[in-house]
Amino acid sequence: MQQSKLSEEKKSISVIVPCYNEGKSVSQTLDRINEIFKKSTVDFEVIVVNDGSKDNTAQVLENYSGKIKIATNHPNKGYGASLKKGISISKYDWIAIVDADGTYPIEDFKSLLEFIPAYDMVVGARTKNASIPLLRRPAKLFLTKLARYLTGRKIPDLNSGMRVFHKRIFQRFEPLFPDGFSFTTTITMSCLTNEYSVKFIPIEYYKREGKSSIKPLKDFMGFTQLIIRLALYFKPLNVFLPISFFFFLLSIVLSMKDLVNYCSTNFFTCRIGVFSALVFIFAVQTAFLGLLADLIIKRTKL
Repeated sequence: MQQSKLSEEKKSISVIVPCYNEGKSVSQTLDRINEIFKKSTVDFEVIVVNDGSKDNTAQVLENYSGKIKIATNHPNKGYGASLKKGISISKYDWIAIVDADGTYPIEDFKSLLEFIPAYDMVVGARTKNASIPLLRRPAKLFLTKLARYLTGRKIPDLNSGMRVFHKRIFQRFEPLFPDGFSFTTTITMSCLTNEYSVKFIPIEYYKREGKSSIKPLKDFMGFTQLIIRLALYFKPLNVFLPISFFFFLLSIVLSMKDLVNYCSTNFFTCRIGVFSALVFIFAVQTAFLGLLADLIIKRTKL
């Protein structure tokens, strides 16, 4: 009885495809989506959001008029804004997203769909022969390690653009989703810090068609700030306690230095002693601030 209910729930998916200057690849992406999903047992719709493209994307999409939903942003508003617009006009409870640049193996959606509705979100983790630009790998590794530490969960791929999730996740955290590339990072962090079940499925990642819109340094700083901000929002103790512990150790070191200097001159000892005391007080205040923030968050969830 339960199995039939799960199978029935799996039969409705809205596929959102954000698109910006992807005239060379969007046609192939849409054809593959249609081919793969028609062979599955799910009912599906395809929604393409043309994010103010300046190439021939609009002309290519005209060939699919009547077969898919087409939404347009004027002017370009960003990757996250396009996903939010697509989800807002979707009619199904399960949302699938994928980029239009030909980098993701559309056929692997079959593997992702096998794990819903058992999981709230299923992510295609780019860990099999992933063609990720060399310059972006150190930043990606750092961000993944930071997110893993702050969430306490293993994260094979923090910001994969190919995933399936239930619409209720988007509805709950909608005010947090940015308009830029951080949408996928935000939904991953939000799920992992709020007890949603997440499954990562290894997939390949191909070399993209056309030019990437990512600005490495600017986006790296933005992603780092976002991860820390989300951790403060959902898991404040993971941020405040390490800071408190660092300054607590620093106060001990300064206090030991005070004891050494005490043998030479009381004047300098007094000044250094005050500084070490202030560092200790700051450590205690930081710890209590983290505890207070954690209590507020837990009370809000009740």
